[in-house]
Amino acid sequence: MARVGIVVTDSYPIEDPDVDTPRLLTALRERGVGAEAVVWHDAAVAWSDFDVLVLRSPWDYPSRVAEFEAWFTEVAMLTRVLNEPALVHWNLDKRYLAALAERGIGVVPTRYLEPGDGEVEEAGSALAEHGDGWVVVKPSVSAGAHDTALVQAGSAEARDLVARILGRGATAMLQPEVPELSRGLEKALYLIDGEITHAIAKGALLERGGGFIGGAYQETPQIVAADDDEIAFARAVMAAVAAETGLDVPLYARIDTVRSAEHGLVLLEAEMFEPTFNLHLVPDVVETFADAVLARL
Repeated sequence: MARVGIVVTDSYPIEDPDVDTPRLLTALRERGVGAEAVVWHDAAVAWSDFDVLVLRSPWDYPSRVAEFEAWFTEVAMLTRVLNEPALVHWNLDKRYLAALAERGIGVVPTRYLEPGDGEVEEAGSALAEHGDGWVVVKPSVSAGAHDTALVQAGSAEARDLVARILGRGATAMLQPEVPELSRGLEKALYLIDGEITHAIAKGALLERGGGFIGGAYQETPQIVAADDDEIAFARAVMAAVAAETGLDVPLYARIDTVRSAEHGLVLLEAEMFEPTFNLHLVPDVVETFADAVLARL
């Protein structure tokens, strides 16, 4: 019997559970596969016993990035890991958005602030460019919108958040507010083996002034239709990723977009190793996902 490990972590916030893994495990087991959830940092797991490992919800990785990278690099020598470690390594840091922009993909204008000499002056200058406008500040490596806030550029909150990110040796991203995002118009397009399976509107997350709407990170996913130009855009993003990385079509991906009056249709993130698929809303996609995993064995 083939064995598949669905890679998770060992705890999740009550408002942000892993809704995908139980459904995917059931579908795989119904296909005669020995499937189980495995915690990526569990030292007791015999990784070589699995025919394939599917990265799904290792959502505590931002606080232990070096450990996570060392883990999937080592495990990849013992068994097959999906998505591929080279793609995961590239996708870990959101500075990949700059590379995709250079390949012609529209993205939200972003300033990347690096830690090191002159960081205080550079950060102050970057924030000053926005006057008292609203900006999004976040680290380039994060999950669940950790250390992400919608704040006024001239505020103490903005300066403190940038300083906190840079102070721990991370890169800070600075973006102007996109009003359509604040109105909950972000749309995520999901792909399995390069084919669009569904699209979801996630709702607004960030409260103006800092924090999350409702006090905690909690998406409100709703199934929506994907327009033809959005589908074409997602495919263009995937082609740009392939051109940039030199890698084949991944098992799965999520392309986060927003249609902006100022910037047009733009990419927010291209999630290649830990996106929620919201499988509880699309039972047919559970079967598609399981079949795709089975085909990779």
